[in-house]
Amino acid sequence: AYLIEEPLAAAIGAGVNIAEPTGSMIVDIGGGTTDIAIISLGGIVVSESLRVAGNAFDEAIIRHVRHKENLLIGERTAEEIKIRVGAALVEHDEDLRELEVRGRDLINGLPKTVSVTSEDVVEALREPLGRIADGVRRVLELAPPELVADVIDRGIIMTGGGALLHNFDALLRRTTGIPVMVAENATESVALGTGAALEMLSALRDTLISDRFLRR
Repeated sequence: AYLIEEPLAAAIGAGVNIAEPTGSMIVDIGGGTTDIAIISLGGIVVSESLRVAGNAFDEAIIRHVRHKENLLIGERTAEEIKIRVGAALVEHDEDLRELEVRGRDLINGLPKTVSVTSEDVVEALREPLGRIADGVRRVLELAPPELVADVIDRGIIMTGGGALLHNFDALLRRTTGIPVMVAENATESVALGTGAALEMLSALRDTLISDRFLRR
């Protein structure tokens, strides 16, 4: 049995040739954590893991709706808002969407319906998205200059369900000045990469953590 680090699995699942001597940057936004890493020669050179991801986005939306509308909504409603009208930023008029949601009025305790817009979500997510953008900048600052040059040429690859937030790639592009792309199979990249790693044991020998090591 072996363990593989999540950003490494995400890179493999996104189709990155991790054995190359060039640098590739992965930003994997899952449910509980965001893993940011620069990968080269089959291993992670620089990385950072943040406890800010999809669940934190939902919590931020719940707080924003409670503060702005005096309305209490649940996690399922917050996730629906994130998926249907959520955005990291609004660049064009077509980015503006609106959704009616129901919850409990915190003043009189009765059911209440309000409209939540994409701009509301942008405001709600400003702090958690800013923390992820700061993490990306820190990893770039710590990486060897040659690998940063590779990342500038190849771009940053986003994986995980959180990467599907509308215009999140545009936000990171604006923050870093580096091309950013979302993996085609973003939500499945880690699972696919974990399976594909079984066919790459020789290339990953120095990176994988074996059960023998864990038993020591």
